[in-house]
Amino acid sequence: MFRVTKQIELCYGHRLLNYDGKCRHLHGHNGRVEVHIEADKLDARGMVHDFAEIKETIKNWIDETLDHRMLLHKDDPLVPMLQQRGEAFYVMDENPTAENIAKLIFNHARSKGLPVVEVQLWETPMSSACYRG
Repeated sequence: MFRVTKQIELCYGHRLLNYDGKCRHLHGHNGRVEVHIEADKLDARGMVHDFAEIKETIKNWIDETLDHRMLLHKDDPLVPMLQQRGEAFYVMDENPTAENIAKLIFNHARSKGLPVVEVQLWETPMSSACYRG
């Protein structure tokens, strides 16, 4: 089995609803995403998948959609205020935990045809969450 990993950095803010810890308040992270793709055999070029293709598919979407945005649950009472003020944010159906952000990125990659097997989101240098489909 072969595996390639592409790392992508992003900055984002969020807060968690229905949570009693510090993360219930608005705060930010300098995160790192690891996109993992596996294959039993290499393609005609000798690759699992082209890094440039992964970058084009995932990094560009992250840069345009999630980077330097507030990631908020759709029921967060801040959403209408941020809309009114023209602020950059992204609304999620789930609480914007590291786990759910990893799943969001994984699902986007799969929807674009990338054969991703796992996405790992490092929220801090010491804490990460993974999603495997």
